[in-house]
Amino acid sequence: MEKILTNVKQLLDNGSLAPCEILIEDKKIKAIGIELEVPEAEKIDGKGNLVTPGFVDVHVHLREPGGEAKETIATGTKAAARGGYTTVCAMPNTQPTPDSAEVLQSIQNRIEETAAIRVLPYASITERLVGDKLTDMQALKEMGAFAYTDDGVGIQSADMMLQAMTQAAAIDMPIVAHCEENTLIHNGVMHEGKVSQQLGLPGIPSICESVQIARDVLLAEAAGCHYHVCHVSTKESVRVIRDAKKAGIRVTAEVTPHHLLINETAITENDANFKMNPPLRATEDQEALIEGLLDGTIDFIATDHAPHTSEEKANGMEEAPFGIVGFETAFSLLHTHFVQKGIFTLKQLIDWMTLKPADTFGLPYGRMEIGTSADLTLLDLKTNENIDKDKFLSKGKNTPFDKWEVTGKPVMTIYQGQITYEEGAE
Repeated sequence: MEKILTNVKQLLDNGSLAPCEILIEDKKIKAIGIELEVPEAEKIDGKGNLVTPGFVDVHVHLREPGGEAKETIATGTKAAARGGYTTVCAMPNTQPTPDSAEVLQSIQNRIEETAAIRVLPYASITERLVGDKLTDMQALKEMGAFAYTDDGVGIQSADMMLQAMTQAAAIDMPIVAHCEENTLIHNGVMHEGKVSQQLGLPGIPSICESVQIARDVLLAEAAGCHYHVCHVSTKESVRVIRDAKKAGIRVTAEVTPHHLLINETAITENDANFKMNPPLRATEDQEALIEGLLDGTIDFIATDHAPHTSEEKANGMEEAPFGIVGFETAFSLLHTHFVQKGIFTLKQLIDWMTLKPADTFGLPYGRMEIGTSADLTLLDLKTNENIDKDKFLSKGKNTPFDKWEVTGKPVMTIYQGQITYEEGAE
């Protein structure tokens, strides 16, 4: 049956809002216009809100299989839908790791059974994420792997990374990298700087990230591989990526909302809800990330949604695991602190959460066009409220943004023509 989304506004290229209606048939957008005459269609009242393409997040942790106490594919995708996402790409640090076609198939089956939105799973670069032996990349591609990454572990051997990039390039697949030189970490738990000194906590130096990116962009050039850098956090990393792009190397990069929003000075006590990897850096790093996003050095925004249990996060900065949740706060925080302050335009923010990540990886999503999947997000841009972690649909409540006042939020998410989230109906 046809459906028609009425009483919504779309964002035009010049940044203005214009009324529109969207006709949906067979999970796809059939028409976009005004006063569409389809009397037999089921009507969905958009209540005057802005309609955008469904958000795309290429860096998320759904924890299943193996970490169901933290999150499941079902809870994670419901949380993602509440945040306006219709496509997410799940990292491979699960138990077992998707390092074989058989394991990846079992994860695909679970996604098919329980996911509320589209989930594209990563496969690992090396078996069990330990950096010793490459996976069968061809078999994993045929099983539907989105890309290859060892996620929270940097590939330590340059030779191993070059082999991986060479094989990935041969089958036209990207290598996605968490960048961290292990010999420089020294058991750090937060950014190495003035705040780590004040709190007496071991620090993670900036160079442990940038030195591996510098190595990898040269390896990517040699291999002819698409190399994507996860969650860039330092000014040196931005500079290296900028220079690599100028040199014509096929490198792309993402930044998280939390690295854009806050820096090490936000950490005033031993609170593990501020513990993430890479850590919150210095003020000048935060400024470089914003500049890098604006000038195109950094391509888009990804949440690195990383749920943990409250018990784990209660163990303090030195013992708690790294990571915070991000699905249900990303748009509201970025809209409030960048769009409303005139630093980003609304068009830029929407593009960084939809079209840009999709285009970076050649995905046919993140766009609102006739013939594309009817993946849509409705945004209320005016309502003020305080973030309440206890209302999260994610199992994870680990966020440093609890009680922050925000303006604007997703109020409805439509995936393949079906309402998968509606405020007040959850």
